[in-house]
Amino acid sequence: MRSHPLSLQARLMAAVIGFVSLILVIVAIITSATLGSTLEQRLQEQVDGVAVETTTLVNQRADAATFLGQPLTAEYAMSDRQVQGISLLLLIAPPGQKPSGMIITPEKRSVLSSADLATVTSALQHSTDATVNLTDFGSYRVKIRQTDNGVVVVTGLSRAEVQHTMTSLFTVIALATLGGLILLALTTALTISMGLRPLRAVAATATRVAGQPLDRGEVNITERVPDYEADPRTEVGRVGVALNTLLDHVDTSLSARQRNEERMRRFVADASHELRTPLASIRGYSELSLRALKQGQSAETVQNTTSALERIQAQSLRMTRLVEDLLLLARLDEGQELVHGTVDLTRLAVEALADAQPTAPGHIWKLELPEEPVTMTGDTGRLHQVLANLLANARTHTPDGTTITLSLTSADGAAELRVHDDGPGIDPQVRDELFARFARGDISRARKSGGTGLGLAIAKAIVEGHGGTVSVTSDPGDTTFIVRLPAAPPVGPAAPVDDPSTAQ
Repeated sequence: MRSHPLSLQARLMAAVIGFVSLILVIVAIITSATLGSTLEQRLQEQVDGVAVETTTLVNQRADAATFLGQPLTAEYAMSDRQVQGISLLLLIAPPGQKPSGMIITPEKRSVLSSADLATVTSALQHSTDATVNLTDFGSYRVKIRQTDNGVVVVTGLSRAEVQHTMTSLFTVIALATLGGLILLALTTALTISMGLRPLRAVAATATRVAGQPLDRGEVNITERVPDYEADPRTEVGRVGVALNTLLDHVDTSLSARQRNEERMRRFVADASHELRTPLASIRGYSELSLRALKQGQSAETVQNTTSALERIQAQSLRMTRLVEDLLLLARLDEGQELVHGTVDLTRLAVEALADAQPTAPGHIWKLELPEEPVTMTGDTGRLHQVLANLLANARTHTPDGTTITLSLTSADGAAELRVHDDGPGIDPQVRDELFARFARGDISRARKSGGTGLGLAIAKAIVEGHGGTVSVTSDPGDTTFIVRLPAAPPVGPAAPVDDPSTAQ
């Protein structure tokens, strides 16, 4: 079983508090060790001073005891001595006599027991200074010296004051550390909580967005991290800014997806409509031919059958052109159709206008060319198709007597082709969708123009495949299609058209 992971706030608090605690412990240890060493050194100096005085006194008492003929003991040596503010340990061991010792305080004097004497003697066997712990009297720092008479004198001072000071120091350090850590924990928790508030806002926003159905229908992502939680001047705030930017892109992408789905539905509906009409004609004429054949081989029957077969052939050719146009768009979308070479746009414009003139003798055709030939790298056949489609579009949607002008200019490493007419103009309702597939100058499905509505879509795909742009401006009496082509095409596949749907 994996343990439950800690939150980021908990981990940050644990790291900060743990690190600070470690520092405080190290400081406490160093402070205590330094102070303890200082106090112990000071006590040792006091012991050395008291030992010198006591040894001198014992030396004097030894002479007196010898003169009086009595044993030298600790009680005799300190019989008329008083101590103030200290706890003094004294042990005397004259040559050939039993050692004696006592503890002298301002309040009372206590004789050392045999066990305490043995403890002191054992501690000083290999050193002149030692620390001893007596059962009834506590810890003492002792020093051994010898008088001129050979008397061994052990002098000691209590370590109670040092121990009391160290205990007080530990208590103060512990309380200060505990209080500081509590204050640090509260401050850290508040600081981290405020610092992570933008992250919680980001998580809440992401959670609300995740709860929305984004896989179907029209979707608008309105959820955003509040501006006051998305401050780009802070690291955490930049996360909110990044999420808002991401949501903007996702919202734009979802809107584009919705538009593409709508175009796809329209595309399928239009393609179905365009194919349904010739299929219905083929079915009707084929049934008519079958009935005629069953009735016999009269001259009238043969004539009706021949006419029906001709209509079937015509509708089949129409379906073939439609399917070929759809396949061409699909190949252009994938960048698999264009074959680049050197293109003479001047000659191309002359040939395109020459091909278009016989189809509309009632129109006035004009050609405007620069003095020098304009050449570029591209696909000659496809660019000819672009001009043919634009000229056919101008011819089809304008009445007789309309002037159609094809002009060519070159500047800044790019060529510009313009097809202008002074006809009635384009309906504003369809102008924005003019280069979409199956779009027509009239918004109805009536086949007045006789086209499939793929000509301008193919022209746009070919131009964008060359790295160029095609646009239109239209007012009554002034309609211009503008094709701008770079001198060299882009490296890579052709750019896709606005409508991403393709027929397979």
